[in-house]
Amino acid sequence: MTETGSSENLPIIDIGPFIRQEPGAAAVVSAIETAGRQTGFMLITGHEVSAQITIQLYDLARVFFDHPEDWKRQYENRGLVKGGASYAPLASEALSATLGQKTPGDYKESLDYGSQLMGNVWPQEPEGIEASYRAYFKEMEKLAHHLRRAFSLAAGLAPDHFEPAFEGHLSALRVINYPDQKVAPIPGQVRAGEHTDYGFMTILRSEASSGGLQVRQRNGQWLDVPAINGAYVVNIGDAFMRWTNDEWVSTPHRVINPPQTVAGTARRQSIPFFVNPNSETLIECLAPFCTNGKGAKYPPITYGDYIALKTKEAFGGKNNAPKN
Repeated sequence: MTETGSSENLPIIDIGPFIRQEPGAAAVVSAIETAGRQTGFMLITGHEVSAQITIQLYDLARVFFDHPEDWKRQYENRGLVKGGASYAPLASEALSATLGQKTPGDYKESLDYGSQLMGNVWPQEPEGIEASYRAYFKEMEKLAHHLRRAFSLAAGLAPDHFEPAFEGHLSALRVINYPDQKVAPIPGQVRAGEHTDYGFMTILRSEASSGGLQVRQRNGQWLDVPAINGAYVVNIGDAFMRWTNDEWVSTPHRVINPPQTVAGTARRQSIPFFVNPNSETLIECLAPFCTNGKGAKYPPITYGDYIALKTKEAFGGKNNAPKN
């Protein structure tokens, strides 16, 4: 049986019946379409991602982030190794810049990987970190494939419509560390500034903490996204919103600072997987969204050109930023 529900106005969708093509698969597609049009965010269960592979990545990345700053900086992106690692230091990225907002750098650091992306050599410590990233990446590729098929059907397309765009895809895996804030952030600085994601969709493994993920509702108010054990947060990206002529929504979100009075640790670690097509993919209005006299709101653009612009904004014009 398919089970759907909601948590604080965000839908919870059990996608298991769709993955297994059991009775209830059509209801999963319908629930995804509703979420895509109304909130742009959903929580999914029944995804069949390996818990063991997930926990291993989480633990090894945490060991990496515990190393001194100077040691980690040797793994900043040099653009020399395909499928290499890419470390982004604390406050090196300001996501709100992509919405035209000038803020200090975000209070986070990350270690990124994409099988088709250029990076640096992999850290030698902790042992097994490269293999762990690659294993989790494969788990996400399988889940992203299922979700793309569901998205395609929900958009009125053949289930494999988008698959050619994901041959040699530019998807990116990030593990993000939000350290404890032992001193107050500088004015205007948050853990991750208000932004939308750039690509097709994002699949996020999050955790409960003080200072967590928030989604901006259509009324302008911010909604806390709950961390539900075993569930993933899935949200629509800008490229898919553009594909649907803005009928599916890429919703602004942010990660706020913990209260300065919080007791104990407020350290937070999250693992987003950015589902991105290949660079040659043309983002243009899909046929079901340009019918009955409705024209396309945007001119066609390749994904490569689109992501280059967005990334340059987020990293203050630097060209060595991770392409996600």
